[in-house]
Amino acid sequence: MKKRLESWKYPSILLLGIGVSNVGDWVYLIALNLIVLDMTGSPLAVAALYILKPLATICTNVWSGSFIDRLNKRNLMIYLDIFRAIMIAILPSLASVWAIYALVFFINMASAIFEPTSMSYITKLIPIADRIRFNALRSLIDSGAFLIGPAIAGVLFIIGNPVVAIYINAIALFLSGNITFFMPNVETGIKQEKMSLAILREDWRVVSRFSSQHIYVMISYFLFSGMMVMATAIDSLEAAFAKEVLHLSDGSYGFLVSIAGAGIVVGAVINTAFVKKISLNLLIGAGSLSVSLGYIIYAFSGSFFVAAIGFFILSFALAFANTGFNTFYQNNIPVEVMGRIGSVYGFMEAILIVMVTSLMGITAQLFSIQTVVIVGTLIMFGVTTALCIFSNTNLKVKKYKLVK
Repeated sequence: MKKRLESWKYPSILLLGIGVSNVGDWVYLIALNLIVLDMTGSPLAVAALYILKPLATICTNVWSGSFIDRLNKRNLMIYLDIFRAIMIAILPSLASVWAIYALVFFINMASAIFEPTSMSYITKLIPIADRIRFNALRSLIDSGAFLIGPAIAGVLFIIGNPVVAIYINAIALFLSGNITFFMPNVETGIKQEKMSLAILREDWRVVSRFSSQHIYVMISYFLFSGMMVMATAIDSLEAAFAKEVLHLSDGSYGFLVSIAGAGIVVGAVINTAFVKKISLNLLIGAGSLSVSLGYIIYAFSGSFFVAAIGFFILSFALAFANTGFNTFYQNNIPVEVMGRIGSVYGFMEAILIVMVTSLMGITAQLFSIQTVVIVGTLIMFGVTTALCIFSNTNLKVKKYKLVK
């Protein structure tokens, strides 16, 4: 037991840093929405904030993977947290919404670099046998942040204003960076190279070669990404769907979102308790298919009660699907090229998010919102059905149990 506790010392510290950062992110997101809405009075101006994230990913991930794989991951994570903390602390002093957009864009660029960096670091730090448990615990922490973050934001708005909440997020990121400082250095033999266009082109060829040699991994990745792209696009119409199709009040819509939060927490708790007894192919395949079924129930709903059932199911299943996919990704992507592969694939996913979200937004103006949401969920169901079949064929199951 003592040896077991010692082996989880650093993973526990890392989970603490992730939890602090995630809670701060939710506080920041809600506060920033209110600040921009107060400055402009335009819901469209608030919606523009959500387009900035995939655009920042597109601009960043073309080149960032080459740097990630050649730099010290722990130090880079610390620098990115501190950079984001400083940038966020500056936000309340800006008087122009365009200046806020510019700064948020740079913050999102740093976040786009941070995600594949942290994935590489986690893969090196966490032993293979403990990865699925770590990912389950991370899912639980993420779900807790989903509930705690908005609650903290609400309290801060009562006793202060959104500006206070922005500063809280800056402090949270600063603390996260300092927590990461106590983590071990897992790098060995980093090759220092001067970056150039030739190196960037060669790195893209490395990703291309890996993809062509590991078609199975690539297909699994893009099928799962397809589900997340459709989920993001459908979620962009969530508020309009609740208002125009379900005819919900602001309070009822808030309660509907809280039901989704409850589903996430319940799913994450059960996932953490039983994850060691569930195979990866089942987590990914059945988990993803259940997510799309929840979306379908929501899309065809005509009342609050039916929509709530769909919300609970999709958020419940998401904890299992994410845990399975993250573990599969860590087990099957070589850590020495994980930054490059994660960045390039993330770049492609961001392009799809912008395209599909824009397309669904435009078609929702031409046709009924419910029709567009139903079509989107049926496409997601097709993608997740393919993923479920692909991940559970006898020929492929071994890959999902691969531990090297």
